[in-house]
Amino acid sequence: MRITGLYAALSTLLIVILAVRVVLYRRAHSIGLGDGNDGELRKRIRAHGNAIEYLPIGLVLLLLLELNQTAPLWLHVFGIALILARVAHAWGVSRHSGISPGRAFGVLLTFGVLLAMALLLLWQWIAWTAIGAGH
Repeated sequence: MRITGLYAALSTLLIVILAVRVVLYRRAHSIGLGDGNDGELRKRIRAHGNAIEYLPIGLVLLLLLELNQTAPLWLHVFGIALILARVAHAWGVSRHSGISPGRAFGVLLTFGVLLAMALLLLWQWIAWTAIGAGH
């Protein structure tokens, strides 16, 4: 759980940074609830919200892979890819309301790493049950 802990800590730092950006903007522009029909605030809220939506499942998958004793190299590849994807997405959403290179890269990499981790977990389960450990 040491490797997942590293990426959980980095994810938390990203989430806090994105949340602080929302709070500071709200205070500077006296916007309490919602987005006040402010496009900049809306982008900041979505950058934060998207991180909150995808990082937890990514970290759960990473933890399960670590508990399955997946090679540390793979855990770091997945962890780095997940963090990089979420930073790229947050940067892209924060800069543009529409499609942007950062946002597109972030989405594709996020979906790719989540899918790769899920498929590896399924493969590990199949391999585990095939040798009779599941009985």
